[in-house]
Amino acid sequence: MLFLGFFNKLFKNKNNDNREGKDVESPKVKEDIEENIKYIKDMLKDSDDIIYREFWVGEEFQHKLELVFVDGLVDKGIINEHVMHSLMLDSRQAKPSIDEIKKNIYEVIKKAAITGGDIKEIDDLDKCITSILSGDTALFLDGHSKVVIISSRGWQMRSVAPPETEMVVRGAREGFTETLRVNTALVRRWIRDPKFKIKQMQIGKRSKTDIALLYIDDIVNKDLLSLIKERLNQIDIDGVLESGYIEQLIEEDWHSPFPQMLNTERPDKVAASVLEGRIAILIDNSPFALIIPTTLATLFQSPEDYFERWMISSLLRILRFTAAIIALVGPSIYIAFTSYHPGMIPTKLALYIASTRQGVPFPAFMEALIMEATFELLREAGIRLPVPIGQTIGIVGGLIIGQAAVMAGIVSPLMVIVVAVTAVSSFSIPSYSAAIAFRLLRFAFMLLAAVLGLYGIMLGFIIMLTHLVVLKSFGLPYLSPFVEINLSDLADTIIRAPLMVFKKRPPTLDTQDKKRMKDLRPEKIESVEVDRRDNNDKKQ
Repeated sequence: MLFLGFFNKLFKNKNNDNREGKDVESPKVKEDIEENIKYIKDMLKDSDDIIYREFWVGEEFQHKLELVFVDGLVDKGIINEHVMHSLMLDSRQAKPSIDEIKKNIYEVIKKAAITGGDIKEIDDLDKCITSILSGDTALFLDGHSKVVIISSRGWQMRSVAPPETEMVVRGAREGFTETLRVNTALVRRWIRDPKFKIKQMQIGKRSKTDIALLYIDDIVNKDLLSLIKERLNQIDIDGVLESGYIEQLIEEDWHSPFPQMLNTERPDKVAASVLEGRIAILIDNSPFALIIPTTLATLFQSPEDYFERWMISSLLRILRFTAAIIALVGPSIYIAFTSYHPGMIPTKLALYIASTRQGVPFPAFMEALIMEATFELLREAGIRLPVPIGQTIGIVGGLIIGQAAVMAGIVSPLMVIVVAVTAVSSFSIPSYSAAIAFRLLRFAFMLLAAVLGLYGIMLGFIIMLTHLVVLKSFGLPYLSPFVEINLSDLADTIIRAPLMVFKKRPPTLDTQDKKRMKDLRPEKIESVEVDRRDNNDKKQ
């Protein structure tokens, strides 16, 4: 940690970017259409997927126009029906004069020619190129110093399907896709509040990836919103290819194994977080959204916790936290008891363990390390292989290798059981990033247990808790609300209190609008029913 902190400070001190070249003012659109097209062709030369369509319009074909778009990124039906057909055939009936077209070309095209739903006018050639490469169509007009950008995006995309990494028994079956506008629409369906804002920006000098911030204007903490915007604006990188780029570039503590942002494929989870006062980030070409800020408790929450009754959800929460502890220290407890503290094991169990370990040539630490490493290899292989083969490798491979290792005398049967229970426990954690953090720390706890026994495990817990207490996610303590005791926040941590208890938003988020639900406690509902019965009796 000390070395990582030193390198962190070193990188911060060397934050000056020495990129070659300086920002040059972008060229403006000229009235000569040939000059504009020449600039576009020079910038996009050797790109065979760029289509240039020159045509003439007007009563006597006296007006030259040219369309530029990328084949494969546009819907050709929009171009053919709503642009070409309207301009080349329907516009002849209007018979506009040359002076009218030159003076008010944008209004003429918008109101009398193009039937597309979304068009805009720009005078910057570099912005025009960015729009073309984003799937829009550029319409150049001779004698006019502006270019019309027509929204014609229509590339092939994956349809909305259930999220593969966050399956639920009860809840929505919709998951994000790789298209930003589809993802924003999925969230918009859940929140129909006019105060729900979607702010879009581009990050990446070369990729120019679209990024969208999602929040509710009269709920979100304005300081948090400003902080996130500032960090996003400071990113200076060639390309952003996935949400993981943004997550790593704006997090506060990059040497921590714990995720400081929650990533999810579920629109309902994003909607619920935004309603709490959090901010979501959607990235084009990525089916994962980032939710900011996050805490350790939110990593153990599943959407169906709020769809089931509170007793069931509380039991599942307790099981998840128990599974996280087992996934963290399961093998290290075995190593500590068998190597340093056999007296703490019941006599019959100790004799059984001793008998099963007869003939095993490795100490408990090496035995656990071999099995854990083997299981991690099987898990990684199962992910990379096709789904039917991957499931077979994961199940059959684990059984065969475990049985063969026991019969060969390399490991004891109890060690196989411990590793299997530990693996199942790690799958019980809803957040994949949090599960990886516990899997990573498991090896550190195994090493500490091999050196110091139970004292090493306690030392590991002290170091980990010290790190978690210091860790923050965009100013919010990572162990909130445990470090800031608040009864209303504790109702949604290890247990999930009844839904009518959540009258206010989490105080730790410091939102503008604190209240989110009217008081609907059972005794008040019962009193209303009693009054209603009394009124009915009086009427009778």
